[in-house]
Amino acid sequence: MLTSVDSDILKVLGDPLRLKIVTLLAREALCTTHLVEETGAKQTNLSNHLKVLREAGLVDTEPCGRWIYYHLKPEALSALAGELGRLAAAAQETAGSGRKRSC
Repeated sequence: MLTSVDSDILKVLGDPLRLKIVTLLAREALCTTHLVEETGAKQTNLSNHLKVLREAGLVDTEPCGRWIYYHLKPEALSALAGELGRLAAAAQETAGSGRKRSC
C-alpha cells in the first residue's frame, strides 16, 4: 500500500517543471545555471522547485567551488518504483479474473 511518504512524492512529481528537473538530473548532476538553460524557467522559480525536491528527499546538493550542483537520490525513486511495481503486479493478478466485490 502506498504510504503517505509515497503519496507526498507523487504530489511533488505531479508538477511538470519538477518532473522535468528530475528527468534532467537522472542523466547528470546540474547547477541552477544548467537547469535555467535546459528548462527556460527563471532562476528563482527553479530554486523554489529544487527546495521542494530536496525536502521530499528526491534531490541532494553538492558544493563545487562557488556553485551548487544538484543530483537525484536514486534510492528515493527506487522505493517509489518498487511500490508502484507491487501495485501493478496486484492489478495484473486481478485483471480478467472476474474478481469483484458485491454491492
